Amino acid sequence: MNVQQHPNGVRTRPATAADRSRVFDLIEQLTGQVANSGWVAVYESHLRSERGAVVVAENDEMILGVATVSYNLTIRYGAEYCELEELIVDDSARGLNLGRILVQRVIDDAQQRGCAEIGLYLVPSTEGNRGFYEKLGFEVIGTEMRQNLKTQ
Repeated sequence: MNVQQHPNGVRTRPATAADRSRVFDLIEQLTGQVANSGWVAVYESHLRSERGAVVVAENDEMILGVATVSYNLTIRYGAEYCELEELIVDDSARGLNLGRILVQRVIDDAQQRGCAEIGLYLVPSTEGNRGFYEKLGFEVIGTEMRQNLKTQ
């Protein structure tokens, strides 16, 4: 397992099956949604690095943060594109630079995988994080548009 040790006593590593409950707890904190069978299927796929990945940040006591990504094949790059999907740091770990550490880990992993680019979407609830991502080298490009395909 590819574990990276950081000066603040935090380690980052790919998630495992045993981490699922804690990872889901953190995602539930972010989204307000409750985990379901769809989450389980995607998580298991991410553990196999099929179309995504889950990275955790932990200390000796518990998982303190998580980042999830998806990998998409793009013709224009002739390679994969990495999308940062979720970045969550537990309230108890604020101030440890875990957000920066997790994003850098995701960038490093994407480069090693051969991704041509990494991106993310800011939505109204995360727009306040724009400066954080700009400090990490992200640039504003275009406007996101979506269409909900799930029937309510």
